[in-house]
Amino acid sequence: MMGRLTNKVALITGGASGMGREMVDLFTKEGAQVIAADINEKAVAKVNELDNVYGTLLDVSSDESWKKMMDTVIEKFGRVDILVNNAGISTEKQINDTTLADWQLMLSVNGFGPFLGMKHVVPYMVEEGKGAVVNISSFTAQIGMGLNAYSASKGAVRAISKAAATQYGRMGVRVNAIFPGIIETPMTQKLEESKELVNQMVKATPLQRLGQPADIANAVLYLASDEASYVTGAELVIDGGYSAQ
Repeated sequence: MMGRLTNKVALITGGASGMGREMVDLFTKEGAQVIAADINEKAVAKVNELDNVYGTLLDVSSDESWKKMMDTVIEKFGRVDILVNNAGISTEKQINDTTLADWQLMLSVNGFGPFLGMKHVVPYMVEEGKGAVVNISSFTAQIGMGLNAYSASKGAVRAISKAAATQYGRMGVRVNAIFPGIIETPMTQKLEESKELVNQMVKATPLQRLGQPADIANAVLYLASDEASYVTGAELVIDGGYSAQ
């Protein structure tokens, strides 16, 4: 049986650990050639050892870094069929504790990163007349939880995903966004150290558990695949029902 991504070239940012690494593993299983782009040099070296995975360094907040990487990617693979803007950073700082530098860092990685991804990758998709972009936002972009720079940065992802879907749909490129709840990854490790807070989150979640990286990866796979050929501008919340209350 052929994989759901056979003959596809997929670029996943933040692909060397956490949710991104789960996506890389799933996409290769489904037949894709995967480019795992990450800022963590050691993790990139590790992921580079996998079959059908090309690990590459990328600072998603840098225009120059994107341009340099895409020159190499196109030279090596000729095209990119799927872009997953997954790389991100987190903060629990509230408004009163947030400095301009905190704000700028959060927006440059979480907001400007996906924007740059589309700026540098989508033109190649347009040339092919087809492509799929999946942007990872957060359930905090849809509810009043957090009230900080992280929520704002993920709200930016929500807005640019809608805008890009309407702009690029006529060119054959689909753009969708996923809104994860609390997922057990290295990035949420700090949160998980506070057992009391985690227990509160689980109790407040209808499905009574935290999310796993596979919960997100499977949804990204669907949106990236041809099965979702009529899906664009969609928002898929994966938070165990937390924000439905």
